[in-house]
Amino acid sequence: MKLLLLALALGCAAAVPVEENGALLQEVCQPHSRPWQVYLWNTKGGWYGEERCSGALINEWWVLTAWNCFVEPGHTMVSLGEHDLTVEEGTEQHIRVARYVQHGPYARGPSHSLAMVKLAEPARFTQHIMPVALPTRCTQLHEKCLVSGWGSTVPGQDEPNLILKCETQRVIDDKMCQIAFPLYWIEHAFCAKTIISTDNCLSDQGSTVVCGGELQGLFWSSSSDVGLYTRLCLYLDWISDIMNTPDPTPEPAWTTPAAATTW
Repeated sequence: MKLLLLALALGCAAAVPVEENGALLQEVCQPHSRPWQVYLWNTKGGWYGEERCSGALINEWWVLTAWNCFVEPGHTMVSLGEHDLTVEEGTEQHIRVARYVQHGPYARGPSHSLAMVKLAEPARFTQHIMPVALPTRCTQLHEKCLVSGWGSTVPGQDEPNLILKCETQRVIDDKMCQIAFPLYWIEHAFCAKTIISTDNCLSDQGSTVVCGGELQGLFWSSSSDVGLYTRLCLYLDWISDIMNTPDPTPEPAWTTPAAATTW
């Protein structure tokens, strides 16, 4: 995977650190400061959806990601403990996907754009790999949140940034969100705007939005410097139901009867 990513054209220019009251607003993330951030990649590619996505580890078995992340059990890897995708840093765990559950319906645009991924084996928690807390409340107007992901800064380009980036955004009014996304916005979504004037660098599907130490959203779409995110506080019952539902019983394998022996 590392060699393949090295061969991709870089679509995200290096960010210049910007400060407000001593706090950095946009920069390469401090390495391994987002221990819940995971990188999903399909080992054989596919004909629809995003083949490289971000996601968030919520316990040792489960990851949340975007609806249109192209995930195939058995053919999608979840890489945990990542920062620089071009090198093995000794902090990573690479685990295959065992189960994939999409929230439905996905009708007009990204309505209910959320999916859950179950790992084939539990993640081993370390200082570089830890789950993030689910929300205990919804976001507040003007609240500052930290968005992180491996997205591109160049509009219209899909090549991933190879270093995890962090960006501070502020939650905006729902009416402004509706104006920015007139065809997509529903009450299950919220918008946040970059505090500095720049194109959104974190446009990969499933980039995480953390506010006050809680996972509040996952990236759906962007328009200039405004991002549209899943309002995860409204999905807690669905998330709990999926985690508490037993894995489906595998279909019985079909075998070809042995040919009759003629004496």
